[in-house]
Amino acid sequence: MFRPYEFFVGLRYLRAKRRNHFISFISVTSVLGITVGVAALITVMSVMNGFEKELRDRILGMVSHASITSYGGRVSDWESLREEIRGDERVLGSAPFIEREGMLARQGELTGGMIRGILPDEEPAVSDVGNEMLEGQLENLAAGEYRVILGSELARSLRVSVGDQVFLMVPEGNVTVAGFRPRMRRFDVAGLFEVGMYEYDRSHAFIHLDDARTLYRFNEGEVGGIRLKLNDMFEAPAVARDIAANLGSGYFVRDWTRQHANFFAALQIEKTVMFIILFLIVAVAAFNIISTLVMVVNDKRSDIAVLRTIGTSPASVMGIFIVQGTVIGIVGTLVGLGLGVALASNVESIVPWLEDVFNTEFLPADVYYISDLPSDLQWSDVTRITGLAFVLTVLSTIYPAWRASRTQPAEALRYE
Repeated sequence: MFRPYEFFVGLRYLRAKRRNHFISFISVTSVLGITVGVAALITVMSVMNGFEKELRDRILGMVSHASITSYGGRVSDWESLREEIRGDERVLGSAPFIEREGMLARQGELTGGMIRGILPDEEPAVSDVGNEMLEGQLENLAAGEYRVILGSELARSLRVSVGDQVFLMVPEGNVTVAGFRPRMRRFDVAGLFEVGMYEYDRSHAFIHLDDARTLYRFNEGEVGGIRLKLNDMFEAPAVARDIAANLGSGYFVRDWTRQHANFFAALQIEKTVMFIILFLIVAVAAFNIISTLVMVVNDKRSDIAVLRTIGTSPASVMGIFIVQGTVIGIVGTLVGLGLGVALASNVESIVPWLEDVFNTEFLPADVYYISDLPSDLQWSDVTRITGLAFVLTVLSTIYPAWRASRTQPAEALRYE
């Protein structure tokens, strides 16, 4: 089978038994360094993608993909507004809501929170709270019964459970001779939920939409806004812009990316920094390739001189050593690719096994809400990592190969 001359000689140098075992050691170290770097990058990026996906899913279990509110804070004709939105095929579901601040109290315990009025039958169309109930269910909320569903951490801070009573105070009230008196109402605890995000489990409570109207003095038929669920949450910014343009002035449409922009921006910065740090492992391995090839060039000076005397061009000499270094890079990259994909695909099984072996718990459930290491292997990341590693190893061969091409036959063979 035909093989280019440079390719044949470069592979022969790799197969040949070296006189200098230190060069062989550095070559193996280079392969291992690239393997470890590529595998670590694929695994860590997959885990970070898994954490981001898990957090995003938990956040969107409470926060809708988009919401429509008015600049006055009240939407009067919400049913006709929803009918207008339903014409957009990108909108899968919608539900009205009222969300205001309030204070919850019981037997000396007092804490603030966000009180959200909902329609129990329609809330599952825009959120997953109904699937995260620890006790009770959304259907326990009934108009006029003044029942409340609390987040697990909020209930723990108030020291209440299902069947207990709490007082809900709103920052609105009446001015009397005795001073300002906030409105207060007694609610029965009808359920507890836990979405796995402390921010929501500690601060949110649900009541019926009609009870929220009465408590916050909304007129009949008024709501705070409409929450939307979309067929593609990543298209939320574009859909929000289109809906806002169709509704005209007076309405404000906000999507989930704007509400949590800082949080997800911080996650993206962490992923970028982690990528740069771990890619330094590959860079160190690439420097090892440079060292290996420089020593090989010094070791093969007489061979290079002989090749030059029989007519080999400087470009061919460069090609020989580029092939040699590139093969080292390809082997390390491919082995790292296989190892990284295997680890990223099985990290959720490997971590519990390691915890059993070392008798420890990496993410205690009583400290972290996400007690398992999630993994989301994305082939775009795999392609980017392996591509950059391969390019870096090829670039690292250029200087040693150039030095080899500059070898002068007469000077190299003078003392042979």
